[in-house]
Amino acid sequence: MTQAHPTQTSRLLVTIDLDLPGRQAGDVMLKWSDNDVPLGYYPIPIVSLRGSDGPTVLILGGTHGDEFEGPAAILRLSERLDPTQVQGQLILMPALNAAALAASSRVTPLDGQNLNRAFPGDPDGGPTAMLAHFVESVLMPRVDAVIDLHSGGKASVFAPCALASRCANAFLTRANLNLAQAFGLPLIWILGEHNDNRSVNAAAVRAGVPMIAAELGGGGNVTPEIVDAAEAGLLHCLTHLGVLDGAPPDTATRQVEITSPLASLYAPAAGLFDRKVSAGQDVRTGDLAGYLRFPDDPARPALNLTFPTGGLVLAHGNRGMVCRGDLLTLVAHDVSEGQ
Repeated sequence: MTQAHPTQTSRLLVTIDLDLPGRQAGDVMLKWSDNDVPLGYYPIPIVSLRGSDGPTVLILGGTHGDEFEGPAAILRLSERLDPTQVQGQLILMPALNAAALAASSRVTPLDGQNLNRAFPGDPDGGPTAMLAHFVESVLMPRVDAVIDLHSGGKASVFAPCALASRCANAFLTRANLNLAQAFGLPLIWILGEHNDNRSVNAAAVRAGVPMIAAELGGGGNVTPEIVDAAEAGLLHCLTHLGVLDGAPPDTATRQVEITSPLASLYAPAAGLFDRKVSAGQDVRTGDLAGYLRFPDDPARPALNLTFPTGGLVLAHGNRGMVCRGDLLTLVAHDVSEGQ
């Protein structure tokens, strides 16, 4: 992947002035000449709520276009809050990967790329690379915290959790963990050595900005209870950061981490996965995860699929028919405070 050039200016422009007070709504102008938009731009919606002095918080949704819980929660927040309530500034981007969201697609139809695997981006690259560069090199340096809302999308379902990066900077690690705890979900996923350095979380580490992501269920729809929890989590984080008055709840949290990709279960062949477990369930080594059945060959015996290690099922696949190599269950392990 082409690395970012920090000294180069982004090609993306913003139609609003982020330094002005009050409520503004406009576009980040993603100029990309193709058959659909040869001379105009692809709009990336952006909302600014700027009140009195205080921290600036960037809240992202729709980084993957088939994850709808985050955009719904951010749009609720935008409707709910008035700039007079804000001590600082909120920069809201409910459809960061707008073309992908419009297509209900994990990757953007503009270039087929995954935005959360494109950082730090490239100001002279394709549309996904330019957008990643804009977020990391233009937006992140002006903010004090970042929240990026995800879910399992069409392909998977997650146990709702907040994600906090562990990094070499102990103060940043603690700030990330405190923000994750403020979100108020009972589960925190620690992103350690197996975190992808092309993600929004990794970009925030490079920028030195406290940041969390959240995984909010999934399945390719909008679950009311999960969007309620996401909206509440955003409000909790904003009170924790001092942007809104109040105090976040004192929630007991369990911390887990992906200790090895080989702890998870993948499809050994193509077939129908008859799943027997769900996200959020604790399992032991050798427990039955489900059966791989073969509808095109009914005489073929089903394969019993068992867990290679015990742990927490952080997510499960959401597809019935699977291909060899598909993730069936994502397994995480408990970590202790300060580990």
